[in-house]
Order: sequence, then structure tokens, then C-alpha cells
Amino acid sequence: MCSIAGFYDSSADFSSRGSEFEHILQQMGQAQTHRGPDESGILLTPRCGLSHTRLSIIDLKNGRQPMTRSLGGSLYHIVYNGEIYNLKKLRRELFQHDVIPCTSSDTEVILLSYLTFGPEFIRQLDGIFAFAIYDEQHKILTLYRDSFGVKPLFYTIVNGTIIFSSEIKGLFCFPDITAALDTDGLNELFGLGPARIPGSGILSGIRELKPGTSLTCSQQGFREHTYYQLTSHTHEDSYEETLEKTRFLITDAIKRQMISDVPICTFLSGGVDSSLVSAVCAEELKKQGSRLTTYSFDFTDNDKYFKASSFQPSMDRPYVDQMVSFLHADHHYLECDNRTQADMLCASVDAHDLPCMADVDSSLLYFCGEVARNHKVVLTGECADEVFGGYPWFHKDTFLNCGTFPWTPDLSPRKQLLNKELLHTLDMDAYVAKAYDSAISEISILPGETDTEANRRRISYLNIRFFMQTLLNRMDRTSMHSGLEARVPFADRALVDYVFNIPWEMKARDGVVKNVLRQAARTLLPDTILFRKKSPYPKTYDPFYEQLLTTRLKEKLAQPDCPLLPLLDLAAVTRFLESPKDYGAPWYGQLMAGPQMIAWLLQTEYFLRKYNVRIQI
Repeated sequence: MCSIAGFYDSSADFSSRGSEFEHILQQMGQAQTHRGPDESGILLTPRCGLSHTRLSIIDLKNGRQPMTRSLGGSLYHIVYNGEIYNLKKLRRELFQHDVIPCTSSDTEVILLSYLTFGPEFIRQLDGIFAFAIYDEQHKILTLYRDSFGVKPLFYTIVNGTIIFSSEIKGLFCFPDITAALDTDGLNELFGLGPARIPGSGILSGIRELKPGTSLTCSQQGFREHTYYQLTSHTHEDSYEETLEKTRFLITDAIKRQMISDVPICTFLSGGVDSSLVSAVCAEELKKQGSRLTTYSFDFTDNDKYFKASSFQPSMDRPYVDQMVSFLHADHHYLECDNRTQADMLCASVDAHDLPCMADVDSSLLYFCGEVARNHKVVLTGECADEVFGGYPWFHKDTFLNCGTFPWTPDLSPRKQLLNKELLHTLDMDAYVAKAYDSAISEISILPGETDTEANRRRISYLNIRFFMQTLLNRMDRTSMHSGLEARVPFADRALVDYVFNIPWEMKARDGVVKNVLRQAARTLLPDTILFRKKSPYPKTYDPFYEQLLTTRLKEKLAQPDCPLLPLLDLAAVTRFLESPKDYGAPWYGQLMAGPQMIAWLLQTEYFLRKYNVRIQI
């Protein structure tokens, strides 16, 4: 994994001020060194500049970027962030066209595939990626992003110049780019956050290339093209055929994503998703005479304070112990204390350049930093719930019929803390309703589907395009902040395409949540793991953590220049801080309840202050 950045203007001559723009490219790379601490490089041409930092995983000696190849005397340059899982197949296709790569680097294979097969080659890539290719002769820059947005790519356009970067912080290295929030940004921050509308960078003028999309920049302007999108179609396979194909697609995705020239590891929570990924990896490594390393996460003294709820019914440790024994894994139990979790709230904003999932994010940031001490590549069980229907909102009528994003069915916990005049200006309910209506219009309902079936299809689509994207953002930023590459086999395109159209009577047969996944994984896991009731990522229940957050937020709000003050109803926030917190009533997803609201406000205060964000309403 790596970071990429750069700029392009069809009418510019950057080389006339070479040292100035080379310095900008270097700064863009330095701002993202955490994503690629092993190597860095820049390239400046009259119309385009490219920057790259590298985390060496494939072809450690020959994968340096920017990489340049020629065709017919013309030069083509690439900067690339990601991993390609069908690399062998792509190399075979190049050989069949008498194109012989000079290295084993996936970067070269991508560039040569572009030169050999043209821009539509992108449909053949299987992997996680964001990259830029510059055609120097025709002065064309093309940006690409993977099907589900596992890898990030932000951009902005200033006076005809497009500036792009893996992370927003890289954009701020270019002159005259500053942070501002307009009405839409505030609505998105407070009404949808920590989710984002696909393509939005929240800050005014900043966009993120949508998943499954390319952006071509030329003398004719800017043209966006969607090369991949989820589609609805009738499922033709029998139940038995569905289980067999699902098993193949899952195990095949896991095996392909083990590709690496450095050792891999897995996150292991004792749930069916991470346990299945770990079991397949362990078996493959065993064939090679190796032993799988696994990591699990918890919070100091959580056994004393854990409170079971419908969202989080059990602790992980007993199930982790069972899986460690089953896998014969080299396992590491990692714990995070409350003060560390609170202290890293700001660091998680540094990683995202935006407020994020509060302590759900800061704790994972800490854990990834610990894992990165020994590993560069980790496979996770992330995204299985979005793909196979594991969340409560797939199963309960109140969520199915809520007519909005089911992980945020009620805006009142957010609105009650905001300044009343600001709320009137924002009209948050209308903004969220418009975002919801626009999103569900993107997916087709099949003839003959009942209202309930249609709602489930819409929720499935929303989960993949919104909720899953939030978790993929979280996984990328928290892992790459420490130079750790996280891979997500359950976000494999072939797997998601197939499972999306499996009918609900199969997905939840006999009332079993994620039934198709569990049945497809039979014999690979013990039944106690296979049919364990879902329990999400752990969080702390220690009352000291809540007290610590409350004290810190009160201190921030007592400062006259606190950037939150114009946005909040201070009396309402004071009442909220003095009342007992409900740990089992989330205002976002399953984990973000009362204490996480305090943590999220602390993150928002830090974000506004760090980036000197201007409010434009």
C-alpha cells in the first residue's frame, strides 16, 4: 500500500517553476508518509506532477514509483496505491499479446494493461486500488478507484487545475486550498456523519472519486465514467447450488488476498466472519509449512463493566480462546486502556482529516499501530454483515419501514444539541431525506418483489454504498496511519455481486441471521463459532471513560474561542453531559451511543480548530 498525489492542468507549464512545484509534490508525499514509509518519489512534467510514497509488499526491489513506460515513442506515467489479486491472470493476458513485463510489480502490469487494452482494461482488475495514469503526449490524466472504495482518492479543482491525493491532508499542500464548511457540508457532518454521501469530501470544493469510477482530465475538460455498479437481477441457483458457489467465492477471495512478499496476519474476534477468514488463511499457510499469526482486541478491565445488550450480546474472549486452540495460531491478545482510547481521538481525526467514528475509530487506530510493529499485511472479516445481512435493520420491521438510513433512524439525538438558528438554516431533515431518496433511486426493484422484499433490497444497497463505505474508510485510515495494509475478502466484487441478489428466504432461512454464510462455511469452523450470535467490534463500558470525556469536553466548551460554540446549544449540551448515558441506544450504527456522542463532539472540535475551518452559511 502507498499514497498517491499530484496535480494536472492542460494549459499550465509547471516546469517553468520547477523547483516550486517539485517542493509541493514533496510536501504532498511527506504529508502522507505514514501510508508509505519505505520509499518516495516525484515526477514533474510541464502539465502534470505526480507524487508517491510506498509501503513495499510486492516486488520489494523493482516497484519504485512514479513508474514510466513508453509506447510508440510516447511516455506514460503511473502512481498507484493498492493490491491486485488477479495479477497472474493479467500477466498471462499480456504474454498472449507479446507484452513482457520487466518486473513482478503489479504497478507495471496495470500500466502495461492500460497501454495494451485501453482504458476499459479497468473492468478486468480484481483488487483494491486508487491510481493515476498520465499520457504525456496527449496530455490526458486519468484517475481510477476500485469498485467499493476500499482505497481512498480525494480531489479538488482550482482555476482549472485538478489536485488529487489519497488523503485530504495532501490537498492542503497545494497553494490556496483551505478548509471550509458550507450548508451542505454542515448538514452532512451533523446529519449523516460519520457517514458520507459517495463522492463527498464534506469540506467545500473537495470531492472523493466515487467507487467504481474513473475521472478523465484533458484539454476538453473533466469527464467522470462509472465502470462498475451493483445491479439487480433474478437469482437462478437452487439453495444447494447457492451454498456451494458462496463457499467457493468466499474461500477463493480469501486465498487470492493472501498474496504478499511479506508475512500476513489476521484480526480474530471469535465471530464467524473473522474466524472464517483466519481458518482459510491458517489452512493455506499450513500447506506452506507456516503458522498463522492472529490478533484480538479488548479494553482493560472490560470484564468488570461489560453490559450485554441486543446490539452487543457477548464478550469476545471465550470465543477467541476457542478459535486460537482450533487454529493452533500464534495469537496476541491486545488491550487498550481508557485514557489511551481518549487520547487517540485526535489522532484518528489526523488519520481521516475529518471527524470519524469516535472511540470506535481511535481504539482501532491504537490496535493497528500495535499490529504494525510486526506485520505489514492483515486480513479482516469486515463487510460480511453488510453483504450477508447481519445487522438488526435487515430483520426488524421498524428499521425496514423507517424510510431513511436505518443506522440513523432518528435525527433527534443530534439535533437536540445544535444551535436552534443553525438547525433552521440547515433544514437537516430535508437534506437527509433528499440524500436517502437519491441513493435508493440508484437501485432497481425486481418485478414481483413485495414491499418488504423491495425495502430489503434498498437497505442492502444502502449498506454497501454507505455503511460499508464508512467501515472501509475506518479500516483504511486506522491501518494505513501506521503503514499496515488491511484487506477485506468479504468486499470481493464477485462475491458481493453474487450475494446481493440471493433472495432473503435463503439468506435468513429458518430465521438464522447470515444463514447462507454460516451454512457455506460448515466444516471449516466449530459449530459454536459458526452459529454464535453477532457481536460487533468491542467498546469500553468503564464509567471512568465517560467521566474523562465529559471533563475534556467541558474544558473545551469553557474556552471563549472554542469553534463548537457557534454551532451548539450550550444549555442542551450541558444537560446532556450531566445526565446518565444510555450505552444500548445508538445514534449511529450499533456502537455509537451516549459516550460516543461526547467523543464525537471532541473530535469535531479538534477538526474545526486544527484545519481552521471557515463556516460559510
